[in-house]
Amino acid sequence: MWTALCCLALAGCAAEAGSATPSPTATFSFTVGRPPSVAESTTPLSTTPLSAPPGRIGTPAPSQRIRFVPQRIVLPGGANASVLPATTVAGQLQVPTAQHVGWWDGGAEAGDPFGSVVLAGHVDSKTEGLGFFARLPEVRRGEVVVLRGSGHTASYRVVSVVSVRKDALATKSGAFDQTVDHRLVLITCTGAYDASRGGYEDNLVVTALPIGLAQ
Repeated sequence: MWTALCCLALAGCAAEAGSATPSPTATFSFTVGRPPSVAESTTPLSTTPLSAPPGRIGTPAPSQRIRFVPQRIVLPGGANASVLPATTVAGQLQVPTAQHVGWWDGGAEAGDPFGSVVLAGHVDSKTEGLGFFARLPEVRRGEVVVLRGSGHTASYRVVSVVSVRKDALATKSGAFDQTVDHRLVLITCTGAYDASRGGYEDNLVVTALPIGLAQ
């Protein structure tokens, strides 16, 4: 016979003195039997290879982050101007006419997760008089600058206003850095005017950090 009975005690089996037979308090029983042969089995073995059920194909949710090329800038107090793309030629940023502001097309867009949105403008012009960015020296820390474009808006709070030597703007100021957290950088001319050198000695750099995400 292949059948046997096994009892597993779940509690102690202590017997009183003089008791002939110990009595367990609880038992768990199971029967072990001889497994049926292949010939005795009533369930045929499957020869079909097992395959996993098809995976569910997910559709990524659309990004909630809005990014756009600036088309208009609004300074504290409400003064605003159109923003035009500006590229670099031989290492020089080609800034548009005095009443417009140039967005450096090698930098970040408004609403990007990182990088500098660089806008540059003239403080004045021989042919056009005062430029739009002649207002930039009046901007103070804590004030808000707004960028608009393609129906969207991004707001930035000013955190610093500094003067940088022109020969250090691209190399030491970090104004064009694209490895930093997202920010807005506004640049114009400042300092003493030196006609022999063809312009102002310094640049004014205004840095602002985003207020939430672009809308």
